[in-house]
Amino acid sequence: MIQSEVRIRSFRSQPRNLRGSVMMKIEEKHAANGSLVGTSQLPLGEKHQANDKPEENGKAQVSPKQEADGKGDTPRKSLNLYSWQEIQRHNQKTDQWLVINRKVYDVTSWADRHPGGRRVLNHYAGEDATDVFRAMHLEIDIARLYLKPLLIGELAPGEPSQERNKNAQLVEDFQELRRTLEAMNMFSANLGFFSLHLIQILILEALAWLMLWHFGNGWPITICISFLLTISQAQSSFLQHDTGHLSIFKKSKWNHLMHRFVMCHLKYGKKKIKYIDYEKQHLYFYMVGLPLLMPVYFNLQSMQVMYLGRYWRDIVWVSSFYIRYFITFGPFYGIFGTVLLIYLVKFLESPWIACVTQMSHIPMKMSREENRDWLSTQVLATCNVEQSFFNDWFTGHLNFQIEHHLFPTMPRHNYQKVAPLVRSLCAKHGLQYVTKPILKAFGDIVRSLKKSAALWMDAYYET
Repeated sequence: MIQSEVRIRSFRSQPRNLRGSVMMKIEEKHAANGSLVGTSQLPLGEKHQANDKPEENGKAQVSPKQEADGKGDTPRKSLNLYSWQEIQRHNQKTDQWLVINRKVYDVTSWADRHPGGRRVLNHYAGEDATDVFRAMHLEIDIARLYLKPLLIGELAPGEPSQERNKNAQLVEDFQELRRTLEAMNMFSANLGFFSLHLIQILILEALAWLMLWHFGNGWPITICISFLLTISQAQSSFLQHDTGHLSIFKKSKWNHLMHRFVMCHLKYGKKKIKYIDYEKQHLYFYMVGLPLLMPVYFNLQSMQVMYLGRYWRDIVWVSSFYIRYFITFGPFYGIFGTVLLIYLVKFLESPWIACVTQMSHIPMKMSREENRDWLSTQVLATCNVEQSFFNDWFTGHLNFQIEHHLFPTMPRHNYQKVAPLVRSLCAKHGLQYVTKPILKAFGDIVRSLKKSAALWMDAYYET
């Protein structure tokens, strides 16, 4: 692959010129497509039929690292050649093909075993999944090993690397940006940052225990330690959120949740069942969504996922949380009182987490039909909240939701450094990069729900 001649070290030595240097690098014309396509050893007219099986013999041995970097030199005679028209026909739940780095994979049989769930593969069936694959897999070499048995062919030499409706230059620029960030070690965690975060959590819990030990378990002390434990629990949730981002759906997980909410409304509306007053859904958010998101929805969903997936290690870790609570606070409140304390803390934490997560998702565009590139999809589906020390702490750096979605394996302490580069790339390609004050973001949740409710009411009465 032909490498760009712009040097990466200028980013480290001249931070004030970081943005301009990156954009110069992104705008350079490089020959990435040539390295991906290569030279076919078969004339295009001699390509195999779509239903033929690829030959097993004659394949060159390619290391996982070479294949992950797109440098493998697998002989073309062992692979079928496909057009985008053929690939896009395989976009059903029972027939799913993906394209990653111009290679075509049949993931139909793998979908049920996919660690991220089959819905992720459903979203990208019949499409190019190169960027989302790179974004969501931290260990690319290992992921490539799972892909090898699913390889059935590659794009024909005359086919573009992405579907024709996508902006090839935008995709190329984003991939160049990612390579730059990797060279700058933006995906490496700062252990000091997370150690301080953990110390904060431990101090809050120790302070709560000391207050109980010294002042007793009266109501004023119970309320006070509940707020301390709520802060500790919310910050712990943000810390756990850093360990793995599972929103690898084509649209964000939150938008998917709201999509189900919308479809539920429309389903009852079509049946003329008037049990739900659509115009009051913003009140449902306050009365149901805020207090019950953490103690009910997330708790039940987590238990269901862990049990059905037989994730025994996760079950042990979750159990250790409750065991620790009973050991720490059981002597003061007993078993029943400790259970009540746990759920009091979860009820107090729930509005905090609900507002922080929903402020960047509900007001944004939600669509499952449009086939867009990875950058455009995430920028349209999420928004940022203005940066400040308080906003960073209060949101667990989820005020940088755009960067969080684009680079879900990136440690959150690097979002602020990456944001100017993403904003510049969006400006270059005419994408709206939305940033709001935190109070306006909270208010937009309600305004968005009221606006969509009015639209649903109009549709309901017209049908």
